[in-house]
Amino acid sequence: MSERVAVDMWFDPMCPWAWITSRWLLEVEKVRDVEIRFHVMSLSVLNEGRELPEEYQDLMRRGWGPVRVCVAVEQQHGQEAVARLYNAMGARIHLGKEEFGPELYRAALADAGLDPALAEVADSTANDEALRASHEAGMRPVGTDVGTPVIHAPGPDGGTVAFFGPVVTPAPKGEAAGRLWDGTLLVAGTPGFYELKRSRDLGPIFD
Repeated sequence: MSERVAVDMWFDPMCPWAWITSRWLLEVEKVRDVEIRFHVMSLSVLNEGRELPEEYQDLMRRGWGPVRVCVAVEQQHGQEAVARLYNAMGARIHLGKEEFGPELYRAALADAGLDPALAEVADSTANDEALRASHEAGMRPVGTDVGTPVIHAPGPDGGTVAFFGPVVTPAPKGEAAGRLWDGTLLVAGTPGFYELKRSRDLGPIFD
């Protein structure tokens, strides 16, 4: 059996497109020799100091809570616990349409088998340095003109290839997920390749 290789995805729990990409990667894990590891980035950090519409500014203010909780879990319990919390939190946010806040954080922590009291860090800056470090580690190779999802994967020359996306809906399943993975690695690993895009005519589909 081939050795599984690590593939790292940076997420912000509030991004629906990152959620769909994460579900796709979990399908890829079933059909390719990869191990998916989840890490925290922050759209609130990314958009600091930018001119934004008032509605989006409010979203960025509320967006600090979920990522602070995720980083606190990583600090105390490690990367595998982050994956469990992301699964629980994302399901409540994107499938259950629950609002950000202490009730959501406590419930998601409990779903993930973690101490609901960790929800208290949502309003604390104590782990913001670690949050910014995780964000920077994910975004540095791809730049700041993209958001989430960001993926780091093994490159064709033995190095690492990093890219934003793919933005896809709904998440492909089974071998279709594997084929998309193969194609994504092919284009992302091509030197000098930067962009392949078309207008979106569908919103996020979570099934």
